[in-house]
Amino acid sequence: MEPQPTPAPGTSATTAIETVFRLEFPRLIAAVTRIVRDVGIAEELAQDALVAALERWPREGVPDNPGAWLTAVARRRAVDLVRRRENYARKLQEIGRSLETTAPAQEPADPGDIDDDLLRLVFTACHPVLSAEARTALTLRLLGGLTTAEIARAFLTPERTIAQRIVRAKRTLATRNVAFEVPYGPDREARLGSVLDVIYLIFNEGYAATAGDDWLRPGLCEDALRLARLLSGLMPKEPEVHGLTSLLEFQASRTAARTGPNGEPVLLEDQNRRRWNRMLIARGITALARADAASPKLSASLEQGGPPSGAPGPYVLQAAIAACHALAYTYEETDWRRIATLYGLLAVQSPSPVVELNRAVAVSMVDGPASALGIVDTLAAEPVLRDYHLLPSVRGDLLRRLGRTEEARTEFERAASLARNVRERGLLLARAEECRFPGGPPDSPHS
Repeated sequence: MEPQPTPAPGTSATTAIETVFRLEFPRLIAAVTRIVRDVGIAEELAQDALVAALERWPREGVPDNPGAWLTAVARRRAVDLVRRRENYARKLQEIGRSLETTAPAQEPADPGDIDDDLLRLVFTACHPVLSAEARTALTLRLLGGLTTAEIARAFLTPERTIAQRIVRAKRTLATRNVAFEVPYGPDREARLGSVLDVIYLIFNEGYAATAGDDWLRPGLCEDALRLARLLSGLMPKEPEVHGLTSLLEFQASRTAARTGPNGEPVLLEDQNRRRWNRMLIARGITALARADAASPKLSASLEQGGPPSGAPGPYVLQAAIAACHALAYTYEETDWRRIATLYGLLAVQSPSPVVELNRAVAVSMVDGPASALGIVDTLAAEPVLRDYHLLPSVRGDLLRRLGRTEEARTEFERAASLARNVRERGLLLARAEECRFPGGPPDSPHS
């Protein structure tokens, strides 16, 4: 039975629908996919549930449990669809007769319990019949609820390309009859890397939204962190799983300090570290220790900075970098030399222009901005960074520190023009304005 709707005085039903649908979209897709065994059809049924909400909620009010309402409608339509199929009897036997009356599956209490539709959805979308790019794009769409434009921004890839990947991926999964399940044995190990990448990208979209009015989308961070923790329980001997979990714990610990009173971004050096979540930092340390225990080469590699052949995986390295920030009680206490060394190892393990850009920031804190500027200028020729707003942002900061404020202002303005997030664009324009008047606006009193 559907939850009885209750009026929501003073609240826009349409806005509520959009918000709820965005938050519940991954769980809705996962619940329906379990029934129809086709992510493309599941997405269509989820959209049908949205249409039903748009028709009914403005008249009847937003339900007490809007997520459950949407799920009930989508599941009922999924069962109706199965009934209409010619092979209804066989399908109904496979899925069980209880689906029509049972409530959506509850989240497992034991993190080792793989009866989790969201996790099944991740592994299904990351099936090896799909290309690596298609796996990540599809899961970001289905699990993260991201739009095609947002995924394109995360990938630094044209929107049309992403749209084509998603359509082809759903078609491939359907025609190849890919099972909706968590794989076991060697198959699960082989598909793990893509799953970790997907979870990380979902977290990043919540941690620093590529577009929109909000700098943070905490729901995405929570979903990604939950899945990372769940994977840690499933694969306790895999250091990269613990590495990713550690990285996300450390990153999530800073959430409360990353925005100001009006939602504006706060730079790392300006954050109030007393607002950092020490419980999450402790969890990050524990997860990093588990990664260390799962890999005999990890401790030596982190302490000695090499050799590259014995270095841990990319997520463990990134977790170690995040730990350097988390363990510093002030910005000045940050061990930038260690961070620069770790980024050097990461550049060997997972070479990319973005990793090199991050290494340049660490180098600037160790050897000065002039040394880092040479690295950044070399990266300017990289096609993948052509529209990447953080490249001119980093360059602007280096020029500002060198006293070249006019050049810095130009770079910050260019970064702002490339930024899609309203909050981030505002921060970059403010930094550009600071370069115009380094001592403050002419008519402003100095404090």
